[in-house]
Amino acid sequence: MLSISRRSWIKKASLGSGLAAMGTSGIISSLSAEEIKKFNPRSSVGPIRLGSNENPYGPSESMRNAMIKGFDNGCRYPWGYNADLVKMIAEKEGVPADHIVLVAGSTEGLKIAGITFGGGGEIISCSPTFLSMMSYAELWGTEINWVPLNKELDFDLEEIEKRVSYKTKMVFLCNPNNPTGKLLPADQVVDFCKIVSKQAVVFSDEAYYDYIKEPNYPSMVELVKQGYDVIVSRTFSKVYGLAGIRMGYLIAKPELAKLLSDRVVANTNIMAIEASKAALLDTEFYQFSLDKTKEAMGMLTKTLDDLKLPYLDSHANFIFFQSGRDIAELNKTMLAKGFIIGRPFEPLNDWCRVSTGTIEEIALYNQAIQEVLG
Repeated sequence: MLSISRRSWIKKASLGSGLAAMGTSGIISSLSAEEIKKFNPRSSVGPIRLGSNENPYGPSESMRNAMIKGFDNGCRYPWGYNADLVKMIAEKEGVPADHIVLVAGSTEGLKIAGITFGGGGEIISCSPTFLSMMSYAELWGTEINWVPLNKELDFDLEEIEKRVSYKTKMVFLCNPNNPTGKLLPADQVVDFCKIVSKQAVVFSDEAYYDYIKEPNYPSMVELVKQGYDVIVSRTFSKVYGLAGIRMGYLIAKPELAKLLSDRVVANTNIMAIEASKAALLDTEFYQFSLDKTKEAMGMLTKTLDDLKLPYLDSHANFIFFQSGRDIAELNKTMLAKGFIIGRPFEPLNDWCRVSTGTIEEIALYNQAIQEVLG
């Protein structure tokens, strides 16, 4: 039985907090390989994964139980079971149900949006950012107009707006951005989307929205409600811990939502539907995930402060720091020590993105990175 009780994962997390308080030396540094496996059950075969921005604590007990109960309907096609989840998401986002498009992870949503609206023209975005939409759209003949991040490593909204032309079919924003974790300026992004969406569809990828620390930061869902040509993507992969289950959704006005829905490729599955319904009700696990991410981020930034390495203020479940090493070489070194970290994000080839893991994993990682970069 894979089920982990609520008590057991809270106990496990408390153990991690106690170990973290001791620092990354002492008991942690003396762990044997077998003891490390006990602390990292999902990493018992292969290296510790800190390179894909996953939530290592999920799925929660309630989500696992919901999937088990859903087995009986595993013989059924999923579209007859979507309505309750769509209603729950619509209520959460404050929009009618015809504004919601379910997708197999937000990545599918990005890809179908790219080929639906980018075809025959161009998509404008900044680099580096999350590539799924642009890489997929390119395969279908869409031109990508890349704008470099500005000197503060923010999306250059002014330059994007200047480049919008009759060729521009879509503008892609990632907010918070991956890999930087930075937010678009709150006082600029709303006006930008209002203006640009009159000329091209604006796509706002908000996969990490739950982690935003800034109070009252605006979601572009508000512009969807006002009828602008804006699409917002959300996911169950991050704070809800369902990356391997594949569930996400798009929010758009009905005309755009219909176009997107008609182009969904994979659909979703019964287990993902049931797990996602449970996830929306499991407020305790939601808060637990946010708390453990905050704790792990604090550990990561303290080590970077100790190493005197610059990093960006992140509103996500990862940190982007300047390692001073070519990332391809740093990846190899860290892999040899048992850790997968983020891929290269050109042209920032001496910057490293590392995701939060369990508290125990981060304690072990901190020790390793100090050995490598200290």
